[in-house]
Amino acid sequence: MADIIQLLPDAIANQIAAGEVIQRPASVVKELMENAVDAGATEVKLIVKEAGKNLIQVIDNGCGMSETDARMSFERHATSKIREAEDLFSIRTMGFRGEAMASIAAISHVEMRTRPHNQELGSRLVIEATEVKSQEACQCVAGTSISVKNLFFNVPARRNFLKSNAAEMRHIIEEFQRIALANPELFFSLHHNNNQVFHLPPSNLRQRIVAIFGPGTNKKLVPVEEDTDVLKLHGFVGKPEFSKKTRGEQYFFVNDRFIKSPYLNHAVMNAYEDLLPKEVYPLYIIFIDIDPMRIDINVHPTKQEIKFEDERLVYNYLKVTIRHALGQFSIMPSMDFDQETAFSKVQPPPNYQADEQTIEIRSSAANAKGNEHSWSQPGSGKKNTGDWQKLYEGLDQFVPENNPVDSEPLTFESKANTGGSEDQGFQNQQREPYQIHATYIVSPIKSGFLLIDQQAAHERILYEKYYQMMQTQNSLVQKALFPQTLQLSPADTDLFREILPQVNQLGFDIQEFGGNTFVVHGIPAEAAGQTDEQRMIETLLDQYKKNLDLKLEVGDNLARSMAKSAAIKKGQMLSTAEMESLIDQLFACSIPYKNPAGKFCFITMELDELERRFAG
Repeated sequence: MADIIQLLPDAIANQIAAGEVIQRPASVVKELMENAVDAGATEVKLIVKEAGKNLIQVIDNGCGMSETDARMSFERHATSKIREAEDLFSIRTMGFRGEAMASIAAISHVEMRTRPHNQELGSRLVIEATEVKSQEACQCVAGTSISVKNLFFNVPARRNFLKSNAAEMRHIIEEFQRIALANPELFFSLHHNNNQVFHLPPSNLRQRIVAIFGPGTNKKLVPVEEDTDVLKLHGFVGKPEFSKKTRGEQYFFVNDRFIKSPYLNHAVMNAYEDLLPKEVYPLYIIFIDIDPMRIDINVHPTKQEIKFEDERLVYNYLKVTIRHALGQFSIMPSMDFDQETAFSKVQPPPNYQADEQTIEIRSSAANAKGNEHSWSQPGSGKKNTGDWQKLYEGLDQFVPENNPVDSEPLTFESKANTGGSEDQGFQNQQREPYQIHATYIVSPIKSGFLLIDQQAAHERILYEKYYQMMQTQNSLVQKALFPQTLQLSPADTDLFREILPQVNQLGFDIQEFGGNTFVVHGIPAEAAGQTDEQRMIETLLDQYKKNLDLKLEVGDNLARSMAKSAAIKKGQMLSTAEMESLIDQLFACSIPYKNPAGKFCFITMELDELERRFAG
């Protein structure tokens, strides 16, 4: 039998390695910026075009490389960080494997210019798909400049899997922020498509946090510090009242290396016990300094997962230190994430045709109650209800277009339940909807009952409303008596500037003022009760960024994001009239079954199924 096992060519081996190390443009940014920090640079500049798909350039004033080192840096397993196996347990540098540069060169066009400070001439090296095209002496400033162009040009399948420019740029900004936070004493800058996104002069950690996340961040920070024989903890956590419904500014650094650790995140969340409601996330930027002998960072190619010698000890130190910091600054729970939200008319899309299941459910809902309730006399809510009478003015005339149920209004006041003793018996029972745990709505129907998730249902209602507003550009704006200024972080400013025209189609009236500042002249009419415009828009942006990986068009993403941020939440009490309105509007939607994220809005329980369950 002939021999069939053979060594892979270097070019193929490097492409395979690149699949683990270089996952997207942000991976290149991470590796190049970490190399610049390891080279002793005091200034690091990042230049990006088309979210890194066309160009990623990192310029530093570090030690530079000789002609031989420049060539060797692109060989596999070539590194200046370690010499022997024992060095793996005393690593303080960011890189050490010697895989990144070879992986980058295997899937892109690379040009390097580098010069040591003690030499007059530098070296220029050009590599395409691992092959060295040229190497020559050149004039250049001391330090290193590396340009990576046409990423994944020879791996089209990988390039096709890249997300939109906005999504890829978000990942690049995340990597940039992590390295900038870990090294506040260094200068960093970021330019995207010739626009400056960040300009970060040397500073302390608090100043660096404020420069990255915006001036409003300063008032949110609570310092954390603990010095023990085992480890040192320092950094900042956020005050509970500034926590968000989405995971945002949450960073762990071990020996100045960013890591991801669900276990340590659990320790932080435990420290906030009784201070935060469920599914709300605090800000934290925590640095852990520990003996490298007590950790193992050689776990994953991205080096963002590490193992601790005594993970439970770190967990307890972290939890106790944060609790002590929160107690020392007298942090008390003072949040209310439940926002008053008006239920407004939702018209189904033009030319909508309901399927048989929708007609059946809507018909059942229409038979669920008699005529003793009317929209002109809504009930009063138990909590967060406000003046609901004004909200329901004119709803008694609401007749959705193309209503498949005998062209009658989709309310529980249908005249369809007028005949038969069985129908009369059902009428004599309780027919009003009611809440369970201020989260679910039970609505009796003749064949059983509907169990409705109030938050998912309202998200579906709002999504269709906002999406239609963006299509028709027909939105109501509540003008502000006094315009409010809106301060965003540099990263959010760049993104918000791109989507501002679509945001204004949702009913906002926002204009760019300059720098990272915008002026809010008006907000959507149905959100007029929310006085904190800054918080509202930050929440909208957080949801928008969370949806970027879904490859949605801008209008769809914004409609989803606005619906998610403006919908009623779990735990919010509703009056009978509010529940009835929610149900009516849900079944007037084109797709009432699921919210935009795919979660069921309601389930049905038949009487026959209940009898089977009790049969034993």
